[in-house]
Amino acid sequence: AQEEKEWIPCTKLGRLVKDKKIDSLEQIFLFSMPIKEYQIVDAFISEEDLKDEMLCVQQVQKSTSAGQRTRFKAFQMVGDHNGHIGIGVRVGKELAVAIKASLISAKLNIVPI
Repeated sequence: AQEEKEWIPCTKLGRLVKDKKIDSLEQIFLFSMPIKEYQIVDAFISEEDLKDEMLCVQQVQKSTSAGQRTRFKAFQMVGDHNGHIGIGVRVGKELAVAIKASLISAKLNIVPI
């Protein structure tokens, strides 16, 4: 099993969240601060509360001189059933890569409803 590395924040918002200077996602939304690290969402919403749903996976192709290049496009949605929702779309050469990237994208695009 792969162990999770400890999160080292790259942004000022990330450092504030890790130092517990910001208490909730609402404070971030109140000041319209962009969330650039998905670990910020993980810090406020636990894995048990955050539900993710795969909306669809499409196979997309691009014609090249050597033939066709196939990639996978994944659409994913996350929410906590408590007023936060996010939708992510990503493309990857492999299906697993596209799904993981779309989950991270959905966490970064989380908004209050």
